[in-house]
Parts: sequence; C-alpha cells; structure tokens
Amino acid sequence: MYTTGETGATTPPPPRGELVRRDPGLGMLAAQLLFAVQDELYRRLGEAGYRDLRPRHGLVLAYLDQRGSRATELAALSGRHKQRIGRTVDELEALGYVRRDPDPADRRAKLVVPTARGRAVMRRSDQIMADLGTRAAAAVGADAYHQFRHTLHQLIHELREARPTGPGQQPR
Repeated sequence: MYTTGETGATTPPPPRGELVRRDPGLGMLAAQLLFAVQDELYRRLGEAGYRDLRPRHGLVLAYLDQRGSRATELAALSGRHKQRIGRTVDELEALGYVRRDPDPADRRAKLVVPTARGRAVMRRSDQIMADLGTRAAAAVGADAYHQFRHTLHQLIHELREARPTGPGQQPR
C-alpha cells in the first residue's frame, strides 16, 4: 500500500523489516519468545550430553507422563496432530528416549513410556525450564512475571478455544 504525502505524491511504505522492528505483531513476539527459550533449552541439553535432541522432540517430551501416555493424549495436550506425534515418537524411540508398551487398561492401545534416558532428559529439561522461569521473574519482577503468564494463558484460551465460527463472525 502506498501513501499520499502533502504534495500529492505517493511514497512506498517503509521496508517491512523496519515496520517489524518498530512494532512486531503478536505472532512474531510469541515466536521470538519460543525461539529464545528453545535456543537456551537445547543448548544446555546439548552441553549435558543430549546433543541428538531437537526442538520438535519437545512435542512429546514436554507432555509425556513418567508412567507413559497415549499418543492421543500427547496430541491433545500439545495441540498437534496425532500423526505428527507418531513421527516424533518414532524418532525418540530410535534415539532411545522412549519405548512403546501395551496399555494395561486397553491391550489394543500403546503407551509411550520414557526410558531411563528419557526420564533423565525430562528431569534436566524441567530444571532448565524452572531456571528460565526464575530468571524471567528476576528480570521483570515476580508480580509482572506472574501477570505475564496469566495473560499468556488468557490469550491462548482466546485464540484456541473462542475461535470465530466464520468470516466476520464474533468468537463463541
């Protein structure tokens, strides 16, 4: 879109990079936060000997119960498709972080269960994430950090649960 100045001449908008630096959108801010957290988490996991893990593995490891979880549960918790979870479980199984066991409640179903290595990396990840939370609270103040987390939860709920039903319609 071009703008018309006082002289009537049209001028192109500023470069997109300049606009983004001035006022990044919600998605860009959320992505920058995610990437900053992932960068530190996976750097520190690598330093601890888990160099084979990638951010996509968090789709499973972040939500996996110590006693095991069904892929459908992992998909629901992560908000991702079961097929994507299945591919990630395949990778983690090949790397030795999880195994598939029969579900004692339903022999037709499988549980994704962390191995000893999987449980160890889950504990280390939990420690790193707690440390990041502590650092964030120290950086902005405990009350501001608590309010920030509360606001994030509200926004996630609004954007996931209260979706508009069609073009131009109000959220449910």
